[in-house]
Amino acid sequence: MAFLRHIFAFDSNSPLLFTQFYFWAFFALVYAVFALIMEVGTEARGERLKAKGEGLKAESRQRLHLRNVFLMAVSWFFYYKTSGLFLLLLLFVTLSDWLIAQRIYQAKGERRKAKVWLALSVVIDLGLLGYFKYAYFFTNVVNNLLGTELAVFDLFAYIGNGFSESGRFMVDKIILPVGISFYLFQVMSYTIDVYRGHVKPVKNILDFGFYVSFFPQLVAGPIVRANEFIPQLYKPFRLSRRVFGLAVFWVLNGLIKKIVLSDYLAVNLIDRVFENPLLFSGFEN
Repeated sequence: MAFLRHIFAFDSNSPLLFTQFYFWAFFALVYAVFALIMEVGTEARGERLKAKGEGLKAESRQRLHLRNVFLMAVSWFFYYKTSGLFLLLLLFVTLSDWLIAQRIYQAKGERRKAKVWLALSVVIDLGLLGYFKYAYFFTNVVNNLLGTELAVFDLFAYIGNGFSESGRFMVDKIILPVGISFYLFQVMSYTIDVYRGHVKPVKNILDFGFYVSFFPQLVAGPIVRANEFIPQLYKPFRLSRRVFGLAVFWVLNGLIKKIVLSDYLAVNLIDRVFENPLLFSGFEN
């Protein structure tokens, strides 16, 4: 039972990181199921449905949909393991921008109305980013200018306590959700692309949820534009040996830079200077 709790529960003292063995075991399992969905039985079904082109297309669409739903679900699990209940914030912006993009597309003949919907998306997304990332900064600015003693207040923790009898969430400090900048700018890029006519809105919210939460770039970027990612949701899966080799090379390249170079420099040089900068000269700092 304790083992299962460790696997599935969020531990704020040990969030899921890319350099942990847990992540690579998770990645291997996800990739194995992904390959199973896309590959197993494909040839047999293809032979069976050769004479039924529409049936083959329908089955291919079903497998693509199953792939998207599966990757969205494991991405949500990954984000929960890194950020706990901040998953609810990710789900909120996914739903809000999906709905707003639909309204923008429906109002394409009415430019002013479309702009209002786009402005609402930007206000929601930048408002959340400003609240979580810059609340302390703005509070300090106001206090310094006006001589006040305002303190930050976590509104979301307060709302959460309303649903919890134990009052488990602290309201006197705001915790920055992991990857919030990346996924907020990503959903904004989507509504902006819909407004500009670069992409059509995604009809299925599960497909859109996959676009927003795709776990390899969810918490560390880069920001993926909708007009680059969304068309791939509906394309058949193809992976050549060359592309697979390049992918493995870049993954190993990044891991070596992180584990060998950056961790070594951090522990042996940078952390020591930050702990006591007065021991070092200006040049060394």
